[in-house]
Amino acid sequence: MTVLDKLAATIEARKSADPDSSWTAKLLAKGPEKCAEKFGEEAVECIIEAVKNNREGLIGEGADVLYHFLVMMAARGVTLNDIEAELMRRHGTSGIDEKAARGA
Repeated sequence: MTVLDKLAATIEARKSADPDSSWTAKLLAKGPEKCAEKFGEEAVECIIEAVKNNREGLIGEGADVLYHFLVMMAARGVTLNDIEAELMRRHGTSGIDEKAARGA
């Protein structure tokens, strides 16, 4: 079990926790839209650290991004396994070919 698996399991368990005792439960109680907003905020902070070439800041913000991504996915019933399955489906396909197949 990877640390991401453990984190995803913890997030899933927090769905039923008291929002007054768990940050994750508090985020989830605010709904999927708030979870998505928080993910976006963390993503921007991560980008800023990357642009500043701040390795330690990028690592910290990257961890925040991964956490908030998993919370956002959990709020919509999407699991880490779902994401991994999609990545496996795409594995070995050129990014250019994959994007063209989506019509993007």
